[in-house]
Amino acid sequence: MGKVHWVPWWWVAAGSAGMAAISSVTPLTAAGWAAGIGYLVVSTALLMRGIRQGRVERFGPANAVTATRSMLVGLVTALVVVSFTGEVSTALLVTLVAVALALDGVDGYVARRTRSESDLGARFDMEVDAFLLLVLCVYDARYVGWWVLAIGLLRYAFVALGFVLPWMQRTLPPRYWRKVVTAACGVALAIVASQLLPAPVNTVVALAALLLALESFGRDVIWLARVNLAGARLVSLEKASTISPPEESR
Repeated sequence: MGKVHWVPWWWVAAGSAGMAAISSVTPLTAAGWAAGIGYLVVSTALLMRGIRQGRVERFGPANAVTATRSMLVGLVTALVVVSFTGEVSTALLVTLVAVALALDGVDGYVARRTRSESDLGARFDMEVDAFLLLVLCVYDARYVGWWVLAIGLLRYAFVALGFVLPWMQRTLPPRYWRKVVTAACGVALAIVASQLLPAPVNTVVALAALLLALESFGRDVIWLARVNLAGARLVSLEKASTISPPEESR
């Protein structure tokens, strides 16, 4: 198990090399380097902790795909930070985002084909998605307004509420619609970042993405609240073992 702990660091090295290559096209500031490397190091450290806690013995091809996506998110992060003080290549930024979004549909397929699905892999994939959306929101705020940050912050607000309301930490049932909404939000934010559409249309696209995200998170909160209310009515552990949580509404 010791060897697998070091595998994710190869993507940190690859990301560092990618940032050096980007510098030849769009010079990166010190803040850009710090943001990109910081993301790569912190995300990899968290992944390694998950590997240790889960006693994972094989990194697997699906996690390799997700790690590649995470590396691309690190490059996007660096470019977004640089964009606040200088010019960056919009085409390069959008291309990196597009590749990261395209790979989002690959890691799940690879996991199923290789029968290597895992809770760690699903969590890794989800956190990469969440951070990419947040970074894109930060970039797009200059075009449609700071309200767009709500899209990227919903995931982190959901997690934060779990510390205040323990019942929100319950494991949610699988729901494909979450992946659809995440992908749609990513595409919408990438379209806004590309600046290919008129400003009013960009606002409509971003607003549609926000409404989709609110619907998806709202549905999960309602499901968790229903399960919590059902649990509050249980009168004994014996009864609890015979009662199933309510079916998720469709």
